[in-house]
Amino acid sequence: MNPYTIWFVLFAFLGYFIVTDASAARFFVLATQFVRVNYQKYKWVLLNYPSLPWVKYIMWRRSMKLAKQIMKELEKK
Repeated sequence: MNPYTIWFVLFAFLGYFIVTDASAARFFVLATQFVRVNYQKYKWVLLNYPSLPWVKYIMWRRSMKLAKQIMKELEKK
C-alpha cells in the first residue's frame, strides 16, 4: 500500500469527523492550539533561558555592543 494512500485515508477520516461532529472540530482546534503553544514555549526557552551557553553568549555580545555604544557617546561629550 502506498504511504500517500495511508495519509489520505487518515486525513479523510479526520476530516469526516471534523465536518460531522462539532465537538470533534472543537477538539481539533484546541489540540492544534496546544501544539502551537507548546512549540512556542520550548522555542522561547531554548532562545532565552539564561543558563544555556549560547544565550549567555548572546547576552554578553549584546551587552558589549551597548557598552561600546555608550562609550562612544560619552567620548563625544
